[in-house]
Amino acid sequence: MNFILFDDSRRNYFLPLTFLRPIAEIRVGILTIREKWEKMLGAKTSTLTEEYLSAKFPIVKKENNILINAAVCPTQALIDQILNLKPLQALVQNDTIVAMHMIEEQVDKLDGTDLSSPNIQEIETTCEFIELYYMWDIFRRNAEAIQQDFELITKGRTSAPISSTNRVLGEGNIFLEEGVTMEFATLNATKGPIYIGKNAEIMEGAMIRGPFAICEGGVVRMGAKIYGSTTVGPKSKVGGELNNVVIFGFSNKVHDGYLGNSVISEWCNIGADTNCSNMKNTYHNIRVWSYPEKTFIDTGLIFCGLIMGDHSKCGINTMFTTGTVIGISTNIFGSGFMRNFIASFAWGGASGFSTYDLKRAIAVARESYGRRGVEWTAADEAIFSHVFETTFDYRKV
Repeated sequence: MNFILFDDSRRNYFLPLTFLRPIAEIRVGILTIREKWEKMLGAKTSTLTEEYLSAKFPIVKKENNILINAAVCPTQALIDQILNLKPLQALVQNDTIVAMHMIEEQVDKLDGTDLSSPNIQEIETTCEFIELYYMWDIFRRNAEAIQQDFELITKGRTSAPISSTNRVLGEGNIFLEEGVTMEFATLNATKGPIYIGKNAEIMEGAMIRGPFAICEGGVVRMGAKIYGSTTVGPKSKVGGELNNVVIFGFSNKVHDGYLGNSVISEWCNIGADTNCSNMKNTYHNIRVWSYPEKTFIDTGLIFCGLIMGDHSKCGINTMFTTGTVIGISTNIFGSGFMRNFIASFAWGGASGFSTYDLKRAIAVARESYGRRGVEWTAADEAIFSHVFETTFDYRKV
């Protein structure tokens, strides 16, 4: 069986996080959504997404294909039902297609990511699973996702030993991969699991409360204060104070400053003493910018901090207000609170913004890749250029 993870119309509600990736590449919990499905299915997956992303994330079609909604996280019960689907049968829940069995000829006829068809037999599922609808669901559902991934990754395995210099509560709920460096840190896993990935480093004086995950090659700096539920993606470095933050990977927030109820994408850098408000002093629900609706919408949450797109950076002492949304490849600096929506390729601060030159932005992105040993490809450059050209109107907002 061939498995394809597809984006549906909700991908626009995950912008700016999905400008450079399909939904399947979103990290929630320890793993990305794609990694969860591949680990549980024991098979590779491909992607049905926007055309401009397809060169980097191509679709693979075979005689028999199971298309799976990329905004859905797997459970074993759900997978059992999916594998029982026959051609032209779909598993649905609340009018949402969860999965569909199609032969290659039917996949060829799909119009983009629209899978609706009167010829499909719908089968309702009552399975419970994590499903993402909006970008703030990433941090809102992160505790559940960490718990599920922790059980999946560690089942039947033994943790590497924890050095006696560390102070630990709930040791049975802590798992270290090989190559971890950790001395004189404080870990409390009584409220949720703590997962420390391969070759990660937890420096002395760090205080960590679960649920918490740091992926391969990540670093927690000295004296950091990290509350659950927080995920630090691969090759990311963090310090200061974090509370319910998801960092996709390859990003840095290494200095003092507070970040809470936030999602930071890849290749971002947050300057020293940057702080973000995550709650209004009126206790009112927080509204955030919605790309598809081109206005601010109610999150239904009283806690929501910063959503930052890929390759964006901010200078020292930057202040973000509640529910701030930042596009990709922005450069933010200066005093005063920043506006709560900053478009992609913006350069400036509270006193105003200009457009970041595309060639300079690409050069910086290419340099960032090189510093981490990642190849910058023609597909990366084409995607970057597409976003620059198609988001110009937002820079006028």
